[in-house]
Amino acid sequence: MTDTVQAPHRRGLGKVGLIFACGTALFSDGYQNGVIGTVNTLIKIIYKDTPGLNLKRYSTTFSSLAFAGTVAGMLIFGLLAGAYGAGGSVGGMLAALSAYRFLIGIGIGAEYPAGSVAASENTEDPGIKSGTQHMLFALATNVMIDWGFVISAFTPLVLLWIFGEDHLRIVWRGSLALGTIPPLLVLFWRMRMHEPERFRKESMKHVGWKDFPVWLIVKRYWLRFTAISLAWFIYDFITYPFGIYSSTITTTIIGDSAPLTTSLGWNVVINLFYIPGCMIGALLVDRVKPRMLMTIALLLQAVFGFAMSGAYTYFATPAHIAGFTIMYGIFLSFGEMGPGNCLGLLASKSSPTAFRGVFYGCAAAIGKVGAFAGTWAFPAIIDRFPAGPKQDSGPFWIGSGLAILSAAITFFFIPEVPENHMTNEDIKFREYLAANGFDVSLMGLKDEGMIESHIAKDKGEVTDVVRDASSEENDKKGTEAV
Repeated sequence: MTDTVQAPHRRGLGKVGLIFACGTALFSDGYQNGVIGTVNTLIKIIYKDTPGLNLKRYSTTFSSLAFAGTVAGMLIFGLLAGAYGAGGSVGGMLAALSAYRFLIGIGIGAEYPAGSVAASENTEDPGIKSGTQHMLFALATNVMIDWGFVISAFTPLVLLWIFGEDHLRIVWRGSLALGTIPPLLVLFWRMRMHEPERFRKESMKHVGWKDFPVWLIVKRYWLRFTAISLAWFIYDFITYPFGIYSSTITTTIIGDSAPLTTSLGWNVVINLFYIPGCMIGALLVDRVKPRMLMTIALLLQAVFGFAMSGAYTYFATPAHIAGFTIMYGIFLSFGEMGPGNCLGLLASKSSPTAFRGVFYGCAAAIGKVGAFAGTWAFPAIIDRFPAGPKQDSGPFWIGSGLAILSAAITFFFIPEVPENHMTNEDIKFREYLAANGFDVSLMGLKDEGMIESHIAKDKGEVTDVVRDASSEENDKKGTEAV
Protein backbone atom coordinates (compact mmCIF):
# COMPACT_ATOMS: atom_id res chain seq x y z
CA MET A 1 0.00 0.00 0.00
CA THR A 2 1.18 3.51 -0.73
CA ASP A 3 1.75 5.87 2.14
CA THR A 4 -0.84 8.58 2.30
CA VAL A 5 -1.82 11.45 4.51
CA GLN A 6 -5.03 12.04 6.32
CA ALA A 7 -6.45 15.45 5.58
CA PRO A 8 -6.64 17.99 8.39
CA HIS A 9 -9.79 17.75 10.44
CA ARG A 10 -12.27 20.53 9.75
CA ARG A 11 -14.93 21.12 12.30
CA GLY A 12 -18.56 21.56 11.45
CA LEU A 13 -19.33 18.45 9.37
CA GLY A 14 -19.87 15.05 10.95
CA LYS A 15 -19.64 11.73 9.12
CA VAL A 16 -23.28 11.78 8.04
CA GLY A 17 -23.05 15.50 7.29
CA LEU A 18 -20.28 14.80 4.78
CA ILE A 19 -22.54 12.40 2.86
CA PHE A 20 -25.28 15.00 2.60
CA ALA A 21 -22.82 17.78 1.76
CA CYS A 22 -21.75 15.68 -1.22
CA GLY A 23 -25.22 14.67 -2.34
CA THR A 24 -27.64 17.47 -1.51
CA ALA A 25 -26.65 19.61 -4.48
CA LEU A 26 -28.79 17.09 -6.38
CA PHE A 27 -31.78 18.82 -4.76
CA SER A 28 -30.83 21.82 -6.86
CA ASP A 29 -30.57 19.60 -9.93
CA GLY A 30 -34.06 18.25 -9.32
CA TYR A 31 -35.35 21.80 -8.87
CA GLN A 32 -33.73 23.04 -12.08
CA ASN A 33 -35.03 20.09 -14.09
CA GLY A 34 -38.51 20.39 -12.64
CA VAL A 35 -39.09 24.13 -12.65
CA ILE A 36 -38.28 24.52 -16.30
CA GLY A 37 -41.45 22.67 -17.33
CA THR A 38 -43.61 25.24 -15.54
CA VAL A 39 -41.49 28.12 -16.85
CA ASN A 40 -41.95 26.76 -20.35
CA THR A 41 -45.71 26.70 -19.86
CA LEU A 42 -45.79 30.28 -18.56
CA ILE A 43 -43.63 31.55 -21.42
CA LYS A 44 -46.01 29.99 -23.94
CA ILE A 45 -48.94 31.75 -22.25
CA ILE A 46 -47.20 35.13 -22.06
CA TYR A 47 -45.67 35.25 -25.54
CA LYS A 48 -48.15 33.18 -27.56
CA ASP A 49 -49.22 36.20 -29.61
CA THR A 50 -45.71 37.48 -30.38
CA PRO A 51 -45.39 37.87 -34.18
CA GLY A 52 -42.81 35.67 -35.90
CA LEU A 53 -42.03 33.61 -32.79
CA ASN A 54 -42.03 29.81 -33.14
CA LEU A 55 -42.68 28.74 -29.56
CA LYS A 56 -42.94 25.06 -30.47
CA ARG A 57 -39.46 25.04 -31.95
CA TYR A 58 -38.16 27.02 -28.99
CA SER A 59 -39.66 24.49 -26.54
CA THR A 60 -38.03 21.54 -28.33
CA THR A 61 -34.67 23.32 -28.53
CA PHE A 62 -34.92 24.26 -24.87
CA SER A 63 -35.31 20.63 -23.80
CA SER A 64 -32.69 19.33 -26.21
CA LEU A 65 -30.03 21.78 -25.05
CA ALA A 66 -30.67 20.82 -21.43
CA PHE A 67 -30.07 17.16 -22.21
CA ALA A 68 -27.01 17.99 -24.31
CA GLY A 69 -25.54 20.08 -21.52
CA THR A 70 -26.25 17.37 -18.96
CA VAL A 71 -24.51 14.71 -21.04
CA ALA A 72 -21.53 17.04 -21.63
CA GLY A 73 -21.29 17.80 -17.91
CA MET A 74 -21.43 14.12 -16.98
CA LEU A 75 -18.67 13.17 -19.41
CA ILE A 76 -16.40 16.17 -18.76
CA PHE A 77 -16.67 16.12 -14.98
CA GLY A 78 -16.68 12.36 -14.90
CA LEU A 79 -13.18 12.54 -16.39
CA LEU A 80 -12.16 15.39 -14.09
CA ALA A 81 -13.39 13.43 -11.10
CA GLY A 82 -11.30 9.94 -11.33
CA ALA A 83 -23.20 33.36 -25.47
CA TYR A 84 -26.37 34.56 -26.31
CA GLY A 85 -27.65 38.04 -25.32
CA ALA A 86 -31.23 39.32 -25.01
CA GLY A 87 -30.87 41.96 -27.69
CA GLY A 88 -34.02 43.73 -26.56
CA SER A 89 -36.43 41.22 -28.18
CA VAL A 90 -38.48 38.24 -27.04
CA GLY A 91 -36.64 36.03 -29.54
CA GLY A 92 -33.29 37.18 -28.18
CA MET A 93 -34.42 36.55 -24.62
CA LEU A 94 -35.54 33.01 -25.46
CA ALA A 95 -32.28 32.34 -27.31
CA ALA A 96 -30.37 33.51 -24.25
CA LEU A 97 -32.49 31.28 -21.99
CA SER A 98 -31.69 28.32 -24.24
CA ALA A 99 -27.96 29.06 -24.04
CA TYR A 100 -28.13 29.43 -20.27
CA ARG A 101 -30.10 26.21 -20.08
CA PHE A 102 -27.22 24.41 -21.79
CA LEU A 103 -24.83 25.78 -19.15
CA ILE A 104 -27.18 24.70 -16.37
CA GLY A 105 -27.24 21.28 -18.00
CA ILE A 106 -23.45 21.09 -17.72
CA GLY A 107 -23.70 21.91 -14.03
CA ILE A 108 -26.41 19.28 -13.52
CA GLY A 109 -24.37 16.70 -15.39
CA ALA A 110 -21.25 17.57 -13.41
CA GLU A 111 -22.99 17.00 -10.11
CA TYR A 112 -23.80 13.36 -10.84
CA PRO A 113 -20.24 11.97 -11.05
CA ALA A 114 -18.75 14.50 -8.64
CA GLY A 115 -21.31 14.71 -5.83
CA SER A 116 -22.76 11.21 -6.02
CA VAL A 117 -19.39 9.46 -6.14
CA ALA A 118 -18.09 11.44 -3.15
CA ALA A 119 -21.30 10.69 -1.25
CA SER A 120 -20.96 6.97 -1.93
CA GLU A 121 -17.34 6.95 -0.74
CA ASN A 122 -18.26 8.68 2.50
CA THR A 123 -20.99 6.11 3.26
CA GLU A 124 -18.30 3.50 4.00
CA ASP A 125 -16.49 5.67 6.50
CA PRO A 126 -15.82 3.73 9.73
CA GLY A 127 -17.99 6.21 11.63
CA ILE A 128 -21.15 5.32 9.67
CA LYS A 129 -23.52 2.99 11.51
CA SER A 130 -23.72 -0.53 10.12
CA GLY A 131 -26.84 -1.23 8.08
CA THR A 132 -27.36 2.39 7.00
CA GLN A 133 -24.79 2.91 4.21
CA HIS A 134 -27.13 2.46 1.25
CA MET A 135 -30.00 4.27 2.97
CA LEU A 136 -27.88 7.37 3.58
CA PHE A 137 -26.71 7.39 -0.03
CA ALA A 138 -30.30 7.16 -1.31
CA LEU A 139 -31.48 9.92 1.06
CA ALA A 140 -28.62 12.20 0.00
CA THR A 141 -29.07 11.66 -3.75
CA ASN A 142 -32.30 10.38 -5.31
CA VAL A 143 -34.55 11.51 -2.44
CA MET A 144 -33.01 14.97 -2.76
CA ILE A 145 -33.70 14.99 -6.51
CA ASP A 146 -37.34 14.02 -5.99
CA TRP A 147 -37.90 16.66 -3.31
CA GLY A 148 -36.30 19.15 -5.70
CA PHE A 149 -38.99 18.28 -8.23
CA VAL A 150 -41.73 18.76 -5.64
CA ILE A 151 -40.43 22.16 -4.52
CA SER A 152 -39.93 23.19 -8.15
CA ALA A 153 -43.63 22.58 -8.72
CA PHE A 154 -44.70 24.33 -5.50
CA THR A 155 -42.55 27.48 -5.93
CA PRO A 156 -44.30 28.83 -9.06
CA LEU A 157 -47.65 28.12 -7.43
CA VAL A 158 -46.74 30.20 -4.37
CA LEU A 159 -45.45 33.04 -6.57
CA LEU A 160 -48.68 32.87 -8.59
CA TRP A 161 -50.71 33.16 -5.39
CA ILE A 162 -48.68 36.22 -4.43
CA PHE A 163 -48.55 38.10 -7.74
CA GLY A 164 -51.58 36.77 -9.63
CA GLU A 165 -52.07 35.82 -13.29
CA ASP A 166 -51.53 39.42 -14.44
CA HIS A 167 -47.86 39.25 -13.46
CA LEU A 168 -46.69 35.94 -14.92
CA ARG A 169 -43.33 37.45 -15.92
CA ILE A 170 -42.48 37.86 -12.24
CA VAL A 171 -43.61 34.29 -11.59
CA TRP A 172 -41.35 32.62 -14.14
CA ARG A 173 -38.39 34.90 -13.52
CA GLY A 174 -38.77 34.52 -9.75
CA SER A 175 -38.99 30.74 -10.05
CA LEU A 176 -35.69 30.65 -11.89
CA ALA A 177 -34.06 33.20 -9.57
CA LEU A 178 -34.98 31.27 -6.40
CA GLY A 179 -33.25 28.25 -7.91
CA THR A 180 -29.89 29.94 -7.27
CA ILE A 181 -30.24 29.72 -3.47
CA PRO A 182 -29.79 25.93 -2.95
CA PRO A 183 -26.49 25.63 -4.88
CA LEU A 184 -25.06 28.68 -3.10
CA LEU A 185 -25.87 27.13 0.28
CA VAL A 186 -24.33 23.82 -0.77
CA LEU A 187 -21.26 25.65 -2.07
CA PHE A 188 -20.69 27.14 1.39
CA TRP A 189 -21.16 23.69 2.94
CA ARG A 190 -18.72 22.04 0.55
CA MET A 191 -15.99 24.60 1.20
CA ARG A 192 -15.65 22.90 4.60
CA MET A 193 -14.95 19.51 3.03
CA HIS A 194 -11.83 17.61 2.03
CA GLU A 195 -11.35 14.69 -0.35
CA PRO A 196 -12.49 11.33 1.06
CA GLU A 197 -9.69 9.22 2.55
CA ARG A 198 -10.53 6.45 0.08
CA PHE A 199 -9.87 8.74 -2.88
CA ARG A 200 -6.56 9.94 -1.44
CA LYS A 201 -5.41 6.33 -1.10
CA GLU A 202 -6.69 4.82 -4.34
CA SER A 203 -6.60 7.67 -6.89
CA MET A 204 -4.75 7.15 -10.19
CA LYS A 205 -4.29 10.85 -10.73
CA HIS A 206 -0.52 10.52 -11.00
CA VAL A 207 -0.61 7.56 -13.41
CA GLY A 208 0.34 8.73 -16.90
CA TRP A 209 -1.85 7.95 -19.89
CA LYS A 210 0.76 5.58 -21.30
CA ASP A 211 0.85 3.60 -18.05
CA PHE A 212 -2.88 3.69 -17.34
CA PRO A 213 -4.20 0.09 -17.27
CA VAL A 214 -7.10 0.71 -19.65
CA TRP A 215 -7.21 -2.82 -21.08
CA LEU A 216 -7.09 -4.43 -17.63
CA ILE A 217 -9.98 -2.22 -16.50
CA VAL A 218 -12.06 -2.96 -19.60
CA LYS A 219 -11.44 -6.70 -19.33
CA ARG A 220 -12.57 -6.82 -15.70
CA TYR A 221 -15.46 -4.33 -15.66
CA TRP A 222 -16.95 -4.16 -19.17
CA LEU A 223 -19.91 -6.45 -18.44
CA ARG A 224 -21.17 -4.71 -15.32
CA PHE A 225 -20.61 -1.29 -16.92
CA THR A 226 -22.61 -2.31 -20.00
CA ALA A 227 -25.40 -3.77 -17.87
CA ILE A 228 -25.68 -0.72 -15.59
CA SER A 229 -25.55 1.70 -18.54
CA LEU A 230 -28.22 -0.22 -20.45
CA ALA A 231 -30.47 -0.41 -17.38
CA TRP A 232 -30.02 3.35 -16.87
CA PHE A 233 -30.76 4.01 -20.55
CA ILE A 234 -34.00 2.02 -20.34
CA TYR A 235 -35.04 3.68 -17.06
CA ASP A 236 -34.60 7.20 -18.43
CA PHE A 237 -36.10 6.19 -21.78
CA ILE A 238 -39.26 5.21 -19.90
CA THR A 239 -39.34 7.78 -17.09
CA TYR A 240 -38.91 11.07 -18.90
CA PRO A 241 -41.50 10.52 -21.65
CA PHE A 242 -44.05 9.23 -19.14
CA GLY A 243 -44.20 12.76 -17.78
CA ILE A 244 -46.59 13.50 -20.63
CA TYR A 245 -49.32 11.62 -18.78
CA SER A 246 -49.38 14.18 -16.00
CA SER A 247 -50.89 16.63 -18.46
CA THR A 248 -53.45 13.97 -19.49
CA ILE A 249 -54.53 13.58 -15.88
CA THR A 250 -54.67 17.32 -15.29
CA THR A 251 -56.64 18.01 -18.47
CA THR A 252 -59.14 15.25 -17.74
CA ILE A 253 -59.70 16.37 -14.16
CA ILE A 254 -59.85 20.14 -14.51
CA GLY A 255 -60.40 20.75 -18.23
CA ASP A 256 -58.69 23.31 -20.42
CA SER A 257 -60.50 26.36 -19.00
CA ALA A 258 -59.50 25.93 -15.35
CA PRO A 259 -57.51 28.67 -13.57
CA LEU A 260 -53.74 28.43 -13.81
CA THR A 261 -53.49 27.98 -10.03
CA THR A 262 -55.53 24.77 -10.29
CA SER A 263 -53.28 23.42 -13.04
CA LEU A 264 -50.11 24.18 -11.07
CA GLY A 265 -51.66 22.70 -7.94
CA TRP A 266 -52.23 19.38 -9.69
CA ASN A 267 -48.65 19.54 -10.92
CA VAL A 268 -47.54 19.58 -7.26
CA VAL A 269 -49.74 16.56 -6.51
CA ILE A 270 -48.31 14.57 -9.41
CA ASN A 271 -44.72 15.34 -8.39
CA LEU A 272 -45.55 14.16 -4.87
CA PHE A 273 -46.14 10.68 -6.31
CA TYR A 274 -42.36 10.21 -6.43
CA ILE A 275 -41.85 10.69 -2.70
CA PRO A 276 -43.39 7.50 -1.21
CA GLY A 277 -41.37 5.33 -3.57
CA CYS A 278 -38.00 6.95 -2.96
CA MET A 279 -38.51 7.17 0.82
CA ILE A 280 -39.69 3.57 1.22
CA GLY A 281 -36.94 2.40 -1.10
CA ALA A 282 -34.32 4.19 1.01
CA LEU A 283 -35.57 2.36 4.13
CA LEU A 284 -35.51 -1.03 2.37
CA VAL A 285 -32.31 -0.88 0.34
CA ASP A 286 -29.91 -2.01 3.08
CA ARG A 287 -32.11 -4.96 4.00
CA VAL A 288 -33.13 -6.13 0.52
CA LYS A 289 -29.88 -5.00 -1.20
CA PRO A 290 -29.77 -2.71 -4.27
CA ARG A 291 -29.77 -5.26 -7.10
CA MET A 292 -32.63 -7.30 -5.66
CA LEU A 293 -34.69 -4.24 -4.68
CA MET A 294 -34.31 -2.79 -8.18
CA THR A 295 -35.33 -6.09 -9.78
CA ILE A 296 -38.44 -6.46 -7.60
CA ALA A 297 -39.51 -2.83 -8.07
CA LEU A 298 -39.13 -3.04 -11.86
CA LEU A 299 -41.28 -6.17 -12.01
CA LEU A 300 -43.96 -4.54 -9.83
CA GLN A 301 -43.83 -1.44 -12.02
CA ALA A 302 -44.36 -3.64 -15.07
CA VAL A 303 -47.39 -5.29 -13.45
CA PHE A 304 -49.02 -1.92 -12.74
CA GLY A 305 -48.11 -0.70 -16.23
CA PHE A 306 -49.79 -3.68 -17.88
CA ALA A 307 -52.82 -3.23 -15.59
CA MET A 308 -53.18 0.42 -16.61
CA SER A 309 -52.81 -0.51 -20.27
CA GLY A 310 -55.53 -3.14 -20.10
CA ALA A 311 -57.94 -0.97 -18.11
CA TYR A 312 -57.10 2.37 -19.72
CA THR A 313 -60.50 2.87 -21.33
CA TYR A 314 -62.13 2.35 -17.94
CA PHE A 315 -59.82 4.53 -15.87
CA ALA A 316 -59.16 7.47 -18.23
CA THR A 317 -62.61 9.00 -17.84
CA PRO A 318 -63.74 11.82 -15.55
CA ALA A 319 -65.72 9.33 -13.44
CA HIS A 320 -62.71 7.10 -12.73
CA ILE A 321 -59.76 9.47 -13.14
CA ALA A 322 -59.00 9.28 -9.41
CA GLY A 323 -58.34 5.55 -9.75
CA PHE A 324 -56.14 6.12 -12.78
CA THR A 325 -54.23 8.83 -10.92
CA ILE A 326 -53.55 6.47 -8.00
CA MET A 327 -52.43 3.67 -10.35
CA TYR A 328 -50.21 6.10 -12.22
CA GLY A 329 -48.76 7.36 -8.94
CA ILE A 330 -47.95 3.82 -7.79
CA PHE A 331 -46.37 3.15 -11.20
CA LEU A 332 -44.09 6.18 -10.73
CA SER A 333 -43.35 5.27 -7.08
CA PHE A 334 -42.07 1.82 -7.99
CA GLY A 335 -39.75 3.47 -10.50
CA GLU A 336 -38.26 5.62 -7.74
CA MET A 337 -38.14 2.79 -5.20
CA GLY A 338 -36.11 0.61 -7.56
CA PRO A 339 -34.03 2.15 -10.35
CA GLY A 340 -34.41 5.69 -9.06
CA ASN A 341 -32.68 4.85 -5.78
CA CYS A 342 -30.51 1.95 -6.89
CA LEU A 343 -29.02 2.85 -10.27
CA GLY A 344 -26.81 5.61 -8.89
CA LEU A 345 -25.88 3.40 -5.97
CA LEU A 346 -24.94 0.45 -8.20
CA ALA A 347 -23.03 2.71 -10.61
CA SER A 348 -21.03 4.39 -7.86
CA LYS A 349 -20.23 1.25 -5.85
CA SER A 350 -19.63 -1.34 -8.58
CA SER A 351 -16.22 0.00 -9.59
CA PRO A 352 -12.99 0.76 -7.69
CA THR A 353 -12.14 4.24 -6.45
CA ALA A 354 -9.38 4.62 -9.04
CA PHE A 355 -11.84 5.29 -11.89
CA ARG A 356 -15.20 5.48 -10.13
CA GLY A 357 -15.93 8.98 -11.44
CA VAL A 358 -15.40 7.92 -15.05
CA PHE A 359 -17.44 4.73 -14.60
CA TYR A 360 -20.34 6.59 -12.98
CA GLY A 361 -20.21 9.62 -15.28
CA CYS A 362 -20.25 7.57 -18.49
CA ALA A 363 -23.07 5.31 -17.25
CA ALA A 364 -25.16 8.32 -16.19
CA ALA A 365 -24.50 10.04 -19.53
CA ILE A 366 -25.76 6.97 -21.39
CA GLY A 367 -28.85 7.13 -19.21
CA LYS A 368 -29.49 10.74 -20.21
CA VAL A 369 -29.07 9.78 -23.87
CA GLY A 370 -31.93 7.37 -23.16
CA ALA A 371 -33.99 10.25 -21.79
CA PHE A 372 -33.27 12.29 -24.90
CA ALA A 373 -34.12 9.36 -27.18
CA GLY A 374 -37.31 8.57 -25.30
CA THR A 375 -38.51 12.18 -25.41
CA TRP A 376 -38.25 12.14 -29.20
CA ALA A 377 -39.23 8.50 -29.78
CA PHE A 378 -42.38 8.22 -27.69
CA PRO A 379 -44.42 10.79 -29.65
CA ALA A 380 -43.55 8.90 -32.85
CA ILE A 381 -44.44 5.60 -31.17
CA ILE A 382 -47.78 6.99 -30.03
CA ASP A 383 -48.56 8.13 -33.59
CA ARG A 384 -48.00 4.56 -34.82
CA PHE A 385 -50.87 3.24 -32.72
CA PRO A 386 -54.47 3.50 -34.01
CA ALA A 387 -56.26 6.63 -32.89
CA GLY A 388 -58.28 6.22 -29.71
CA PRO A 389 -57.65 4.35 -26.45
CA LYS A 390 -54.94 2.13 -27.95
CA GLN A 391 -52.93 5.20 -28.87
CA ASP A 392 -53.06 6.46 -25.29
CA SER A 393 -52.38 3.10 -23.62
CA GLY A 394 -49.74 1.89 -26.08
CA PRO A 395 -46.77 3.52 -24.32
CA PHE A 396 -47.68 1.70 -21.10
CA TRP A 397 -47.39 -1.65 -22.89
CA ILE A 398 -43.98 -0.66 -24.25
CA GLY A 399 -42.77 0.86 -20.99
CA SER A 400 -43.84 -2.20 -18.99
CA GLY A 401 -42.12 -4.54 -21.41
CA LEU A 402 -38.92 -2.50 -21.16
CA ALA A 403 -39.19 -2.60 -17.35
CA ILE A 404 -39.15 -6.42 -17.48
CA LEU A 405 -36.13 -6.31 -19.80
CA SER A 406 -34.34 -3.96 -17.39
CA ALA A 407 -35.20 -6.26 -14.45
CA ALA A 408 -33.65 -9.22 -16.30
CA ILE A 409 -30.48 -7.26 -17.10
CA THR A 410 -30.19 -6.13 -13.48
CA PHE A 411 -30.71 -9.58 -11.97
CA PHE A 412 -28.44 -11.56 -14.29
CA PHE A 413 -25.64 -9.16 -15.16
CA ILE A 414 -25.18 -6.65 -12.32
CA PRO A 415 -23.39 -7.93 -9.20
CA GLU A 416 -24.97 -7.31 -5.81
CA VAL A 417 -23.52 -4.53 -3.65
CA PRO A 418 -23.38 -5.59 0.01
CA GLU A 419 -22.17 -3.44 2.89
CA ASN A 420 -18.56 -2.20 2.60
CA HIS A 421 -18.45 -3.36 -0.99
CA MET A 422 -16.21 -0.50 -2.16
CA THR A 423 -13.55 -1.35 0.41
CA ASN A 424 -13.44 -4.95 -0.76
CA GLU A 425 -13.56 -3.92 -4.43
CA ASP A 426 -10.54 -1.63 -3.96
CA ILE A 427 -8.57 -4.47 -2.36
CA LYS A 428 -9.48 -6.91 -5.14
CA PHE A 429 -8.66 -4.32 -7.82
CA ARG A 430 -5.20 -3.68 -6.36
CA GLU A 431 -4.53 -7.41 -6.21
CA TYR A 432 -5.76 -7.81 -9.79
CA LEU A 433 -3.50 -5.01 -11.05
CA ALA A 434 -0.47 -6.31 -9.16
CA ALA A 435 -1.05 -9.85 -10.47
CA ASN A 436 -1.06 -8.48 -14.02
CA GLY A 437 2.18 -6.52 -13.68
CA PHE A 438 0.90 -3.01 -12.88
CA ASP A 439 2.94 -0.94 -10.40
CA VAL A 440 0.37 -0.21 -7.66
CA SER A 441 2.82 2.10 -5.87
CA LEU A 442 1.78 4.74 -8.41
CA MET A 443 -1.69 4.88 -6.87
CA GLY A 444 -2.67 7.46 -4.24
CA LEU A 445 -2.06 11.16 -3.62
CA LYS A 446 1.13 10.74 -1.57
CA ASP A 447 2.91 13.84 -2.86
CA GLU A 448 -0.12 16.10 -2.58
CA GLY A 449 -0.78 14.77 0.90
CA MET A 450 2.75 15.64 2.05
CA ILE A 451 2.43 19.17 0.75
CA GLU A 452 -1.01 19.59 2.29
CA SER A 453 0.22 18.31 5.66
CA HIS A 454 3.19 20.69 5.76
CA ILE A 455 0.91 23.62 4.98
CA ALA A 456 -1.55 22.54 7.64
CA LYS A 457 1.28 22.04 10.16
CA ASP A 458 2.33 25.65 9.73
CA LYS A 459 -1.20 26.62 10.70
CA GLY A 460 -1.19 24.36 13.75
CA GLU A 461 -3.99 22.18 12.37
CA VAL A 462 -2.22 18.89 11.73
CA THR A 463 -3.26 15.85 13.69
CA ASP A 464 -1.69 13.23 11.42
CA VAL A 465 1.64 13.14 9.59
CA VAL A 466 3.07 11.21 6.71
CA ARG A 467 4.06 7.73 7.76
CA ASP A 468 7.20 7.80 5.65
CA ALA A 469 8.36 11.05 7.22
CA SER A 470 7.64 9.71 10.72
CA SER A 471 9.54 6.51 10.03
CA GLU A 472 12.58 8.38 8.72
CA GLU A 473 12.61 10.69 11.71
CA ASN A 474 12.46 7.80 14.16
CA ASP A 475 15.32 6.03 12.38
CA LYS A 476 17.37 9.20 12.50
CA LYS A 477 16.76 9.65 16.22
CA GLY A 478 17.71 6.07 16.84
CA THR A 479 20.99 6.52 14.99
CA GLU A 480 21.81 9.70 16.92
CA ALA A 481 21.11 7.96 20.21
CA VAL A 482 23.55 5.17 19.33
